[in-house]
Amino acid sequence: MRCVIARYPFDLTMNGVLTSMKNVTPEPITGESVTIGRRRYPIKQVGQVITRQDRRDFSSGEVVRAMTRLGFTCHDLPGTVPVPTTPLEAASQMLGAPAPSSREG
Repeated sequence: MRCVIARYPFDLTMNGVLTSMKNVTPEPITGESVTIGRRRYPIKQVGQVITRQDRRDFSSGEVVRAMTRLGFTCHDLPGTVPVPTTPLEAASQMLGAPAPSSREG
């Protein structure tokens, strides 16, 4: 797949990314991240490895778009709380209690 990161064109493939990240140890995640194989990497670390560019030269959004198009799962910022879908879940979250199960048995 052809994509542009930091104004430079790259031909990326899923196998190419997997091979590039094979022996790379993930850094601590402080922002957006991507799951590659069984590991979760910071998106900027992946961008640096696959493009061989300095992390300051590209945005995380450019790499997230490329990784998503290749079929990898990208994650938002760590520690974000999911948005409750029902008033009951919202109240449980505010009280710090687990939401009651909808199954009765």
